[in-house]
Amino acid sequence: MFALIQKEIRAFFGSIIGYLVVMVYLLINSVFLWLFPGSFNLLDGGYASLGYLFTISPWVFLFLIPALSMRLFADEKKAGTMELLLTKPLSDLQIVLAKYSAGLLLLLVALLPTLIYYYTVYQLGNPLGNIDSGATFGSYVGLLFLGAAFLSIGLFASALTDNQIVAFLLAMFLCFFIFYGFDQIAGFELFGSLDLFILKLGINEHYISMSRGVIDSRDVLYFLSLIATFVAATRLVIQSRKW
Repeated sequence: MFALIQKEIRAFFGSIIGYLVVMVYLLINSVFLWLFPGSFNLLDGGYASLGYLFTISPWVFLFLIPALSMRLFADEKKAGTMELLLTKPLSDLQIVLAKYSAGLLLLLVALLPTLIYYYTVYQLGNPLGNIDSGATFGSYVGLLFLGAAFLSIGLFASALTDNQIVAFLLAMFLCFFIFYGFDQIAGFELFGSLDLFILKLGINEHYISMSRGVIDSRDVLYFLSLIATFVAATRLVIQSRKW
């Protein structure tokens, strides 16, 4: 399993995809947080807070994580190496988890450089260190769970097709719908008392809660359940090739 994780990591950084995902994520955040004037600019805001980073990042993830995950299984199918992979002394679940773990490591690599933003705001605070570090790192946990959920959805989409573009578009649609679609459905107020239940089916409601820096066990359980659901669905798709 670890050999497969290493293979995937080498594949990511052996091509431009891995570097591009990291660079684009950092570039978009840097431009909005430090260069473009406006409500997202940290210097214009006058507050020692990284709140806007956690507002921008989910929308950037909607494009970048499908781009990251689209090749995980689709590339294997297109190259004809999927059957060879399935003959390895690994269970279907181990193969899925290895692919998922590799994507998760790349996501961590993309997030780690943003700690420079935290250090910069920490130094610019008046007085020095005038930033709520606990809330900030709690928000990082929420962002990591969000990225992990999007990645599980992208992994599932990649397992459905041998076309990376189709996998990208499908993952982006599913991520957007689960992130924001349930909010819109609940906003129509068509289902009465069920509206709150529908709202809580979406990622956004739980991410907003965690992005405040509050780690609620209900939100953690939601993300873990969502990730487990799509990992299990991916395993089912892989198993269907043997039927």
